[in-house]
Amino acid sequence: MGGHHTNYLSKALLCACGRQLARGWPRSRTLARLCPSHGPPRPPKPRGGGRPRRATAPSRSCRRGPLRAGAATSEQALEELSALAAIYCEPGACEVLATSETDGVTFRIQISVKELLDADILLKLLFRLPVNYPSTLPEISVSSDQLTRAQCMDIKDKLLEQAKKHLSEPMVHELVLWIQQHLKYIIKQPATVCNEKTTLSKGASTEDAVWMLLLHLDHMRAKAKYVRTVEKWASDLKLTGRLMFMGKIILILLQGDKSNIKEYLILQKTSKVDVDSSGKKCKEKMISVLCETKVQSQHKRFQMFEVKEYSTLDELQKEFETAGLANLFSEFVPPLLK
Repeated sequence: MGGHHTNYLSKALLCACGRQLARGWPRSRTLARLCPSHGPPRPPKPRGGGRPRRATAPSRSCRRGPLRAGAATSEQALEELSALAAIYCEPGACEVLATSETDGVTFRIQISVKELLDADILLKLLFRLPVNYPSTLPEISVSSDQLTRAQCMDIKDKLLEQAKKHLSEPMVHELVLWIQQHLKYIIKQPATVCNEKTTLSKGASTEDAVWMLLLHLDHMRAKAKYVRTVEKWASDLKLTGRLMFMGKIILILLQGDKSNIKEYLILQKTSKVDVDSSGKKCKEKMISVLCETKVQSQHKRFQMFEVKEYSTLDELQKEFETAGLANLFSEFVPPLLK
């Protein structure tokens, strides 16, 4: 590792060793390469001889539940996550969002980077490692409240270009280091803090505007847990809107940054958010995207995310009409009653 990374890695690894590795994580080749003298301790041999017990994988500091090696998730990916959780160990810096036997693992890393005028830019980097990673490139999404969507797309494209250079080897940490060094050259102009006025201004592009998503869910078996999960995702992604119940109709209406809308969809489709008829956790397979579009001038902006129940179809229709979404209601909701 080049000398120009020394201060950054020293701080990260001091944090990692002091706060995380003492928990006895499995030895990580990625972390050992970064700091051989501070690799996690090997698990002690059990009394009476025999093979040592295998240490368990880290609970999610890069966090949301246990991470286990299996047929679906490569050992390299789990080792890399262990190292990332140790390096990015500040609260909120690394969070596992979803794990799936078919889609791999999805996690987010938040970093602060200096740009042209030495302003601190908070970048949110979403990675999805497929089950055959690192033989297959990760999917990457980039968002920031201080950058335009076009700038975020440029960053994503550059990261994917770099990822091709590291195919077949763990690469996430290398990509994060690379963007920390090169961000100022990619965005090419000082960042500005986006607010509602600039986002919805007349000259705003399609990518920069506020977007809206309408989803239909077939059912919720574990309703209380499901609702809490949706509320948490909306809060984490700064999305506003409604979770609406009317009889057997379940709708989710979301407004927010387009990249966050996309991230929500990934979570909704890949997380085990409900239970099946036997009570086993399962992913949401009965979901329909009814509409995904840019918020128009006649549409009301929701100020918060709320869960609401309606006794009649008229009440539900009034909710849409109040938000300037009468056409959306008439096009998509009545067919759900057939």
